[in-house]
Amino acid sequence: MSKTLDASTGHRFSTRWGFILSAMGIAVGTGNIWRFPRIVAQEGSENGAGAFIIAWVIFLFLWSIPLIIAEYALGRKHRSGVIGVFVKSLGKKFAWMGAFVAFVTAAITFFYTVVVGWCIFYLYQTLTHDLPTTTQAAMDTWNTYQSGNSIFLFHFLAIAFAGMAIWKGVGRIEKINKILIPALLVIVVISVIRAITLPGAGEGIAYLFRPDFAQLREPKVWLAALTQNAWDTGAGWGLFLTYAAYMKKEHGAVKNAFTTGIGNNMVSLLSGIMIFGTVFAILGAEMAMNSSEILEVMKTSGPASTGLTFIWMPQLFARMVMGHPLAILFFLGLTFAGFSSLIAQIELCARIFIDTGMTRKMSVILVVALIYVLGIPAAMNLNWLSNQDHVWGIGLMISGALMAFVVIKSGVKKLRLEMHLDEHDWQLKSWWQLVITYFIPFAAIALLVWWFYLAATVFAPGEWYNPFNSFSIMTCLAQWALMLGVFVLFNKKLAGSLV
Repeated sequence: MSKTLDASTGHRFSTRWGFILSAMGIAVGTGNIWRFPRIVAQEGSENGAGAFIIAWVIFLFLWSIPLIIAEYALGRKHRSGVIGVFVKSLGKKFAWMGAFVAFVTAAITFFYTVVVGWCIFYLYQTLTHDLPTTTQAAMDTWNTYQSGNSIFLFHFLAIAFAGMAIWKGVGRIEKINKILIPALLVIVVISVIRAITLPGAGEGIAYLFRPDFAQLREPKVWLAALTQNAWDTGAGWGLFLTYAAYMKKEHGAVKNAFTTGIGNNMVSLLSGIMIFGTVFAILGAEMAMNSSEILEVMKTSGPASTGLTFIWMPQLFARMVMGHPLAILFFLGLTFAGFSSLIAQIELCARIFIDTGMTRKMSVILVVALIYVLGIPAAMNLNWLSNQDHVWGIGLMISGALMAFVVIKSGVKKLRLEMHLDEHDWQLKSWWQLVITYFIPFAAIALLVWWFYLAATVFAPGEWYNPFNSFSIMTCLAQWALMLGVFVLFNKKLAGSLV
């Protein structure tokens, strides 16, 4: 194996700032801007969405940050990719478990590249065309893109650019994120300032934060909050674990986990303020819709969260003073957000092949080719994309539980005390042991059981047994079981391939 490609040979993030920005690149993605506002609208009541925000923040501290700490600690300790860490921590018979965690992220990447392709297309569209002023014009743009061959071109551009970003390893990843993340934050702040100055925006922002405490008695809200926070932060995906293989000890696992998690949630809240402020201002003040009608638009705007971002936002910007430049900034920021996360996802996949002795360049070429091909079904069919978003979004709970299992089996207290030796980091208290040992496994099991109930009674009533129903119990169980079966069957080969 080429020595220059192995994280154990000295290739590290050069500065803590570069590492933090790269870690923020994992967390801050289209999930913050594309997914978060629509999920908030779906889970909010007529009185407000603040209850969902409360549950979402609770899971930041009881799910995401503890798992990010675990990933940092494991990746820094073992200097390997996801499968390698599971094998080094638990033994060769657990290679299948690491492979499943890695595949959950890879499966999300298959359709995520398609979404990043949408972002690139709409950035190009806003740069070269007038903004649509009617829903029909916006739909025509969307439908023409979805039914044409250009969707495959932009899908390819997304995966190719991400591959180029990791081509030379961690040094290039760090340099790119030093540009992407500050630029993204500036764009988001400018967009938020413009949104809150719109007449009527205050009503949307008030709705976003106004709590309906009765909703906290609904398990569905907690399920959505956990899934979205895992989506938001990237906790339990193995992405932080992968970057931690290039992390210097003095960078600090605990300090960076809190910085990454809280920073990510701040970007999500800013994005929510931007979207809710803009939508309520334009649809309410200028189109005379009431709050219920506005929320219905936000909830039902197309499959896979497509409508709000790609059909309504261009129309809203068209009705705004200086809207066209802001639309360009919005889609530029969305593209940057997509790339910063996609880079980490491609690195996770490539690192697994690097751990087998393959050169980095060969690994990147192979991963780019596989993800492009396996992403084609999502590019061709939005229903398939929605299904994969559902199946593997729920699968993140299993990934998180498996990550906690690694820490539990390898010794929670031992790992915590090892981190105490880092004088540059915050001291990790015993609360972390309790959360990893008890809360995360309990939350994962309880919410999965509740999701099974919802799938059978709400999402796909009467069709829970049908694997071809996009939101049934069986579509998840069948896909999870298929991949678990493959990885268990080839466990010995997976473990034996590592060097």
